[in-house]
Amino acid sequence: MITIEKLRKLPRHQRLHKIEKILTQYEYQLVGKPLSSELIHGSYIIDVVRLLTFDNDFEDATRLYITKLLDEMKDESDQRPFVNKIRHVLLTVCGTTVADWDFIDDEGKLNSQIRKILPGVQVFLEDIRSPFNVGSIFRTAECFGAEKLYLSPFCADPLHPRAERSAMGCVRSLSWERRSLDSFEGPLFALETGGTPLDQFKFPEKATMIIGSEELGVSSEALHRADASLGRLSIPTIGAKGSLNVGVAFGIAMQRWMEYILKPGSADSPV
Repeated sequence: MITIEKLRKLPRHQRLHKIEKILTQYEYQLVGKPLSSELIHGSYIIDVVRLLTFDNDFEDATRLYITKLLDEMKDESDQRPFVNKIRHVLLTVCGTTVADWDFIDDEGKLNSQIRKILPGVQVFLEDIRSPFNVGSIFRTAECFGAEKLYLSPFCADPLHPRAERSAMGCVRSLSWERRSLDSFEGPLFALETGGTPLDQFKFPEKATMIIGSEELGVSSEALHRADASLGRLSIPTIGAKGSLNVGVAFGIAMQRWMEYILKPGSADSPV
C-alpha cells in the first residue's frame, strides 16, 4: 500500500483518485469481499482521510464535512458509513458518474433460511434489454416471494455484471430459466397500460405476470394471451408521461400481489 508521504507528494487530481481507490478497496474489505489479499488497517484509513482535511483546494463546506466525518469515524467501530460518504465526496469532486451497478453491497445480507416463497407466483420477462432492469426485477421478485422467473430468448443476460450488481445476489438465489411464452399453459396476466386499475384488479393466487420491454411494452401476441386469460393490470398515473420504468412498475404490482395473497384469512397468509 502506498505510504502517506507518497500520497502527499502526488499531484492533487492523481492523489484524490488514488485515495478514492484506497477507500473503495477498504469498503469492499469491510463487507467481506476483499479485492486483494493485502488487507488495509483502519489506522491507515484514518491517516488517509486526515490527509484530505489539509487539502485547501476543497470548498470550505466540503473540507469541514470530511473533517466532521473523520472525527466521528475515530469513535465508531463501524467505519463503513463514513468511508462510503467520503468516497462519494471524492467521486463527485473528481467528476465521476456513479451508476447503480457501481455500488458496494454485501448482496443484501441474503439469508436463505428466512426466505418465503409464494407457490405459483411467477413472472415472465419479455424482451427486457437492459441488464440493470433485469437485475432490478430479480431483486424485487425475490423480495416479494416470487417462485420463479422466466426470460424470453431475447432478454438481457441475468449473469451480466450489471444485472448481477443491481440484483444484489438475487440472481443466484431465485429460480429462473429461458423459455418462450408459447409454452405456457397456466393463467396469465399482463402488466401494461390501458388495463384494469391496480386497486380494482383481482389478483390470482397462482399465475404468471408478463412484463414487457422498455421500448415496446408487452407484445401484441402476449397481450392476446393475457386477454384470453386473466387480462391486463395497469398502474394509474397523473403525470404527462403516463408510464413508468419497467422495474418500478413491476415493484408496485408485485408488492400489491404479495399483499393480496398474504392478506388475513388467506390460505397462504403467515401463521
